[in-house]
Amino acid sequence: ARAALAESGPVDAVGIANQRASTIVWDRTTGEPVAPGLGWQDLRTLGDCLVFQADGLRFAPNQSATKIKHLLDNADPDRTKNLCVGTVDSWIVWTLTEGAAHVTDASNAAVTGLFSIETLDWDDALLAKLNIPRSTLPTIVDSSGPIAPASALTGAPIICGIAGDQQASLIGQGCVRPGPAKITFGTGGMLDLVVGPDRPTSGARGNAGTFPIVAWQRGDETMWGTEAIMLSAGTNIEWLRDDLGIIDSAADSHVVAQQCDDTDGVVYVPALLGLGTPNWDYGARGTLLGITRGTGRPHIVRAVLEGVAQRGADLVDAAEADTGLAISALRVDGGMSANPTFTQALANATQHTVEISPILEATTLGAAFLAGLAVGTWAGWDDIASTWQPSRIVEPSGAANRERWASAIERASGWHADLSSFDF
Repeated sequence: ARAALAESGPVDAVGIANQRASTIVWDRTTGEPVAPGLGWQDLRTLGDCLVFQADGLRFAPNQSATKIKHLLDNADPDRTKNLCVGTVDSWIVWTLTEGAAHVTDASNAAVTGLFSIETLDWDDALLAKLNIPRSTLPTIVDSSGPIAPASALTGAPIICGIAGDQQASLIGQGCVRPGPAKITFGTGGMLDLVVGPDRPTSGARGNAGTFPIVAWQRGDETMWGTEAIMLSAGTNIEWLRDDLGIIDSAADSHVVAQQCDDTDGVVYVPALLGLGTPNWDYGARGTLLGITRGTGRPHIVRAVLEGVAQRGADLVDAAEADTGLAISALRVDGGMSANPTFTQALANATQHTVEISPILEATTLGAAFLAGLAVGTWAGWDDIASTWQPSRIVEPSGAANRERWASAIERASGWHADLSSFDF
């Protein structure tokens, strides 16, 4: 950060976007972590979630709630130490302000499993159940607005924006009103769209497998959204490269896939970590179907790209079903958005025009928008929406076989029955 400041000159405001639900515990006096952090994909508290579920409390192992309990149980079993816990944004703010501010924003707080959608604050009943002292938790602040000086940086610019990575990407791609949606294709895939200011009736998972989220909070405005989740996206490209060795790089997947016109009937279900929205089947596994003696490397690579695209269409269908909204535009960022074969397959599978983000990691732009909004660089949400200029637009050139895809999903599902029985 100091090097970037030295190169860029004066900074008007600081915006922070972070990996959500990943959890850190540190000593309030020294500022030093007292245990290794737990990433959002860490499932070591799955057993705790099942115990709480038996008592009528639903926590998912990828939320922060049981991670915080686990960290405190190991670092401070008697709850007598002067500790702070928080998601990565809280840790960054604490570090940049040299311990002056222990905060988070509602977009991060709402995915911890400890947030009340009624009070827009921590749920004291849940904190009591998990024996999490409220004093250890950060104060929930606006996603856009002055927070505290980043005194650790030259010039002590004011931190003025905080958001979870997916909400920041949503804002960065101008999806600030109901209608347009974004999908970020990183290691996983996340579809998010704004629903509106009306509070959802429940914080629970919808019938089609999506979750309500806080898109942002600013002043008296809380904007709600919906999120659909693909557990593995770019991970499948890494598998082709690092484990199978049939491509040299992520970009090579496009080159190899272009060596055939279609998959010749090969279908790949990208369930390396199970299936998220809409099925939520942790026991599903990656499946390659339709192989013949004539199947070659290009067919398999293309099938993997098309399989991830089909999962993208699953997310679109689920989001529209749970919200009752028609998605008017589909915007994409993340590493796979740079792959022309993939983005064409996505347009075909979703039957939507696909707009490619000019910035591969739109999350960073969203953080800047939130900070700039607070200091007047942008006048409002409509001003931010007007900045959207896709680098490419991809129209559907055909229709993917969704019926065959549904059959493939069925075959991949329930492979590990014990894991498939888990329902969070």
